[in-house]
Amino acid sequence: MNITRSLTHWGLYDFHVDDDRLVDVTPADCDPDPSDIGRNLIEGTYKKRVLTPAVRRGYLNGDQGKGRGTDDFVDMSWDEVIPMVADELMRVRSEHGNAAIYGGSYGWASAGRFHHAQSQLHRFLSCIGGYTGSRNAYSFAAAEVILPHVIGNYENLLKAPSSWQTIAGNTGLMVCFGGMPIRNSQITNGGMAKHIQRDAMQQAKTSGTRFINISPHKGDVIDELEADWYAIRPGTDTALMLGLAHEIISEDLHDKDFLENYCTGFDEVRRYILGETDGVAKTPAWASGITGIKDSDIRDLARDMAGSRTMISISWSLTRHQFGEQPYWMGIVLAALLGQIGQPGTGIGLGYGVENKVGKNVQKKRFGHLPQFPNPVGQSIPVSRIADMLENPGGTYRYDGKDYLYPDIRLIYWVGGNPFHHHQDLNRLRRAWQKPDTIICNEITWNANALHADIVLPAASFLERNDIGGAPNEDVLVAMKKAIAPVGESRSEFDIFTAIAEAMQVGDLFTESKTERQWLQEVYETTAENNPGMPDFETFWRQGEHHFSEPPAQTLFDRFRADPNEHPLTTPGGLITLSSKDIGHPTWQAPDEWLGNADNDEFQLISHQPATRLHSQHYRGETSQAALIDGCEPLQMNTRDAQKLGLADGEKVKVYNQRGAFLAGLRVTDQVMPGVLHIATGAWWQPDADGTCQAGNPNAVTPDIGTSEIAQGPSALSCLVRVCRP
Repeated sequence: MNITRSLTHWGLYDFHVDDDRLVDVTPADCDPDPSDIGRNLIEGTYKKRVLTPAVRRGYLNGDQGKGRGTDDFVDMSWDEVIPMVADELMRVRSEHGNAAIYGGSYGWASAGRFHHAQSQLHRFLSCIGGYTGSRNAYSFAAAEVILPHVIGNYENLLKAPSSWQTIAGNTGLMVCFGGMPIRNSQITNGGMAKHIQRDAMQQAKTSGTRFINISPHKGDVIDELEADWYAIRPGTDTALMLGLAHEIISEDLHDKDFLENYCTGFDEVRRYILGETDGVAKTPAWASGITGIKDSDIRDLARDMAGSRTMISISWSLTRHQFGEQPYWMGIVLAALLGQIGQPGTGIGLGYGVENKVGKNVQKKRFGHLPQFPNPVGQSIPVSRIADMLENPGGTYRYDGKDYLYPDIRLIYWVGGNPFHHHQDLNRLRRAWQKPDTIICNEITWNANALHADIVLPAASFLERNDIGGAPNEDVLVAMKKAIAPVGESRSEFDIFTAIAEAMQVGDLFTESKTERQWLQEVYETTAENNPGMPDFETFWRQGEHHFSEPPAQTLFDRFRADPNEHPLTTPGGLITLSSKDIGHPTWQAPDEWLGNADNDEFQLISHQPATRLHSQHYRGETSQAALIDGCEPLQMNTRDAQKLGLADGEKVKVYNQRGAFLAGLRVTDQVMPGVLHIATGAWWQPDADGTCQAGNPNAVTPDIGTSEIAQGPSALSCLVRVCRP
């Protein structure tokens, strides 16, 4: 029995291998709250593997994409398929230009810093003349675009807000818009050794912090915190914030000095909140009619926030509603009214509980990575506008105040992610996916991404190659040593792109004549240059891990608070922008689909991150599969709603709207508010002939519209649906 320790996005694990097969996965003993997601690898490493290069039969027969998703595949050798890929890339480049190649390739892939799938693809495509890429993230695209206007450099606000250590002992009230679900904090992009969120939350509770859970789901804050639950209609958080702000302003509880010295544009926001600009005062009673929360509770909460040392936490998920830019902007306005930004344990943080790293007391470090060449095309689209791009070549769209044109995409090359997980309205995406001439993917498993491609190249998992793993906001760097031989004929992304690059006469440019081992040493030595005290590469590789020391607790915006002139924000005026002539101010805008305009038999569906896997990764693994009901993802429904429909816990149901449908296993509970349904994302999309997903993927029914013209982010968090027996 051989045991290899390696890093994943969901923790540090020991991988037990017998006769070159993974037989067990156990968490590292340094992890106080390990995740069961790791056990998905025991079976997930082998199930539904792409074992050989394969080409869709209809593609070989020239069907122009009509059979994508339904066709069978023909196994081929690497010697046959590499020239085919190279020739097709050269054809598209010659006939249509490099802008016709889409290399968006969005997804988490593995925790390795060298074999990072997107980086490998983008480096390769830049070597052959460039590509059309994507910008922003499905997780918080609306935030990425609005925050620079409002508060400047947003990365720390989203990923490294004030440490939990400053909350324990300093925070009297923590108000969690969108909750603070522990299931999300199992992961960190790049990996971690210690899950700290549960202990940090409990320490804050023990030290006297009172928690408020503002969410349609009571379980979005762990029971141990004994949070007060404000059951809010999904998508109405901005209205609640406006109602709180009205009470604070009208009762003269706002911090005038902070607003004058650290902010711009307050008067315009004040006039809107009080109804002076549109004749509608945003009172608690007004907010109550929209949110479903009692106006007396809104008034009480506003006074509590003004009278306490208050931290406002807003989940990333709120950006994924239509008009998702508004709750983040209005949340900053609300924090500014309280005047506590930049003080220990108070102010605002975006994403506590969303990833393990958020609020962890580890300052961001500069790590090495695979170097990138400039993209000669220099063109990208908002990450979630793929179907729009494919359906409207040459069409115009507006993004962040400017107009852009969609390119005419003839070839898609996708690695390291699954668009048929992340994207919304999957039936629409499948139709749009028929339009390019060719779709190529490097894929580990036969998921929907592979099944909708023309050429599928078998990719090795992180257990089948060497790498270095670590996240700049975490405290460990790990030598990710190869644990098993590549399954089937799979190859690493580096080896795949090296072969294609050599066939296209750019092999030396892509590899710089370096082996995998030489690249790993370069990545490590770049990291060591930026982080003094690390051992040499050979010592690190032999020891397997390097743990960084813990810095002092950090308070976000403390230097700005101390002297806004000496330490201005990166906004145009250096201050917090509450409103401006260019972008206006935060407003309440009712989404197209919400409980406020639902028919009597409609529900508002919320799709959240799964507790049993990372997105759709290792969906076939044992932890993921054990949570299913009759082969379907569980759907949570309120007890009263289930009784009204005559449905019982554990039975299979159909969830549908005008866009599509999916099957799910019903879980009846009082944790979710009436009129709302909850289901995890990530079930492998398995549509029947009518487009009904047999496994329970909620993106079969979610809308494919941008958050707004500001960010064009995804609006797939919620939508209106109906429920019946299949």
